[in-house]
Amino acid sequence: MRRKVMYFFAIFACVLCSVSVSAKAAGTKGLIEDGVYAGSLSLGGLTSSQAVEKIRAYVEELTNKEITLRVDAEMERTLAAGELGLHWSNPELITEAMSFGASGNVIERYKAKKELQENNQILELKLGLNEGEIRSVLESLAEEFDREPVEASLSRKNDKFIVIPGESGRGLAIESSLQKIFKALLEEWDHDATLIALEVEERTPLHSEEELSKVTDVLGSYTTSFSGSAAGRVANVSNGCAKVNGITVYPGEEVSVHDLMAPYTAKNGYDLAGAYISGRVVDVVGGGVCQVSTTLYNAILLAELEVVERHNHSMTVSYVPVSADAAMAESSGKDFRFANNTEYPIYIEGYTTEKNKITFNIYGHETRDPSRTVRYESEILEVIPPAADVIYTNDSLPVGYLVTEGSHTGYKSRLWKIVTVGGVEQPRELVNKSNYKQSPRMATVGTGTADPVIREQIMAAVASGNIDTIKATVGAINAAAAGGM
Repeated sequence: MRRKVMYFFAIFACVLCSVSVSAKAAGTKGLIEDGVYAGSLSLGGLTSSQAVEKIRAYVEELTNKEITLRVDAEMERTLAAGELGLHWSNPELITEAMSFGASGNVIERYKAKKELQENNQILELKLGLNEGEIRSVLESLAEEFDREPVEASLSRKNDKFIVIPGESGRGLAIESSLQKIFKALLEEWDHDATLIALEVEERTPLHSEEELSKVTDVLGSYTTSFSGSAAGRVANVSNGCAKVNGITVYPGEEVSVHDLMAPYTAKNGYDLAGAYISGRVVDVVGGGVCQVSTTLYNAILLAELEVVERHNHSMTVSYVPVSADAAMAESSGKDFRFANNTEYPIYIEGYTTEKNKITFNIYGHETRDPSRTVRYESEILEVIPPAADVIYTNDSLPVGYLVTEGSHTGYKSRLWKIVTVGGVEQPRELVNKSNYKQSPRMATVGTGTADPVIREQIMAAVASGNIDTIKATVGAINAAAAGGM
């Protein structure tokens, strides 16, 4: 019995010795055991660096596989998988592959080797994609494919509204398409050329024709006159009005009148005309469009829509009372903006007449109390008289040349909203406060002459500091010259 026990231990010791020597030899070689795979790739007998190169070469082949992205039946784009950022994403599997049969105690290593002889150890070869590159591809496709919906709109002919139906749009659903590509290539792909149908969505108009059919009532109307304006200003008022006419504004939408009328260029239909710049009237392309915004401002006030932005002119204008104007100035960022704060669409009608009048009508769906009336009243808080005349002399211009510019009285004012309901006046509401600069009379006087007597006369008139005196002197000098002829 004792001999049998000693014999058993001797055999077991030999086995352990054999396994130990074998494991030591494998560890010394630094090779991956046979039976270890990365996906379908056998890594047995390779060093770690050889295994890395083998996997990289395989993934490099995959990056050249054709991936077709189908948007719809008429639009596809085929590209290499590498253009979607395909790459090997778990290089740590090499460490795991090297550890089989080379870690643990002698018995654990022996068991691992025996297991590999019977069953291959398959490690997952994970691939990754670059979200940024895929998103860039999808956005490029969307630029070609997407079509925004067209909202229903209104036109007005022969005093009747015509509803113009809207159109549905379409769009590439980028986020869901992105996820579909990830799933197709990382979970379902057979590593061959493949086609992925992207997600497309219908984009419907936000508003309906039924909403537009509610637009039947005049909510506010206002008219101003530009008779007596020069031809350029007449053209600018008419052109600016036409660019605002016919717009439909849905509930909650905001309108920039500057954006509707700009740019103020000859190419966009504008002429040279006077405008206020630094306290003077200067000819600029588009001069006069402020009368468009001002007339619209007053119609908007009467319709009781929300005024988002409004600025007064630097000096008063003649076509509305103080505080009832709305200036436009691209150089200083002045704009007139309003919003539709009703529950129904509104339609802006604007037109000019042969008698040089401009009118804006605001159409919508009337929900106000029939007994409600709205009017606006300007209040002058302070009058600022013009300063003394300002006179500019110019020796390069002949005596007799005289160009004058009228003065402007300055004001501090405010505008009140006055509402009556059932004949009872409600508490007044302050609409705005406005400050208008005073501007003195200005004159440019020609003083160029070789006649010392005439020069003395004109310089004496200039020294008076009074434009009326200069006018009288210039008149006398011109009369004398005419009589001498």
